[in-house]
Amino acid sequence: MKKIAVIGTGNMGAALVRGLVQSGQCTGNRLVVFDADEAKKRQVASEFGVEAAASVRDAVAADTDIVVLAVKPQIIGTVVDEIADFVRERPMLVSIAAGISTEFILSKLPPAARVIRAMPNAAAMVGRSATVLCGAGAANNADIEIALELFRAFGTARVVDEKMINVVTALASSGLAYLFVMMEALTDGGVLMGLDRTTARQLVIQTFEGAAEMAAREQLSFSELKDRITSPAGTTITGLQVLERAGLRGALMDAIHAATRRGEELQSGK
Repeated sequence: MKKIAVIGTGNMGAALVRGLVQSGQCTGNRLVVFDADEAKKRQVASEFGVEAAASVRDAVAADTDIVVLAVKPQIIGTVVDEIADFVRERPMLVSIAAGISTEFILSKLPPAARVIRAMPNAAAMVGRSATVLCGAGAANNADIEIALELFRAFGTARVVDEKMINVVTALASSGLAYLFVMMEALTDGGVLMGLDRTTARQLVIQTFEGAAEMAAREQLSFSELKDRITSPAGTTITGLQVLERAGLRGALMDAIHAATRRGEELQSGK
C-alpha cells in the first residue's frame, strides 16, 4: 500500500481522504495530512483515523510515495518551494490547485520530478466527482494509472491534454453551478403552477438523477434520449419550443465559452 500525503484539508482535500479511506486504498499510518489550520487538520485526521503532520516538510517524509497538493492556488508556489528538496524521483506530486499549470510547478522542482495535474469538481464531497488529469515532467504511463486510481476513489477520472483543462473546469466544475440554477428555476416553475416547494424540489432532484442514469446506461445520444420522451403535439415539445425561443442552448454554450476564457485569463495572471 502506497504512502500518501495530502497537503490541505479543505473540501477537496477532505473529500480525497474520505474516498481513499472508504475505498481501502490507503489507511492509518499510510495516509498523512497537513493543513496550516490546526483545527481543520486535526478534525480530518481524527474523523478518518489518519496521521496529522506537524509541518509540510514532515508530511513529505522519505517513504512518501504520493504528495497531493490540495491548497489554494495563491499559496501553491510557496508550498512547492518548501518541499522541492524532497521531490525528486520520489515522491510523485499531484496538484489539484485550479489554474496552476504543470509548467509553473515544474519550474520549482528538480528535472526528475513527476507531476500530475488533476481537476476534480465539487461533487467529490459526495463521492461523485468528475475528475480529469494529465501528466508532466518525468511522469510516465504507470504514474498516470496510479493517479487515475487515486481519483476514482471518489468518482470517475480520465486523462485529457493539459490545454483542455480550462474547458473541463468550465464544463464540469462551473457546470455544477449552471445545473443548480436550472434546478432552482424548474422548482420555481413547479411552485408557480401550484406545487409546494418541498415536493417540487424533490421531483427536480429525482428528475436530474434519472436523466443522468438514463444517459449513462443507454447507448444513445442526448438528442435521441430527448426524442424518446417527446411526443407529437405533446407537453414536452411545447415546452422545448419555449426553451428554443429563449435561446437556452446558445446561452449554455456561451457560458462554457466565457468560463473557459476566464480560466485562461486567471492562469496567465490577469
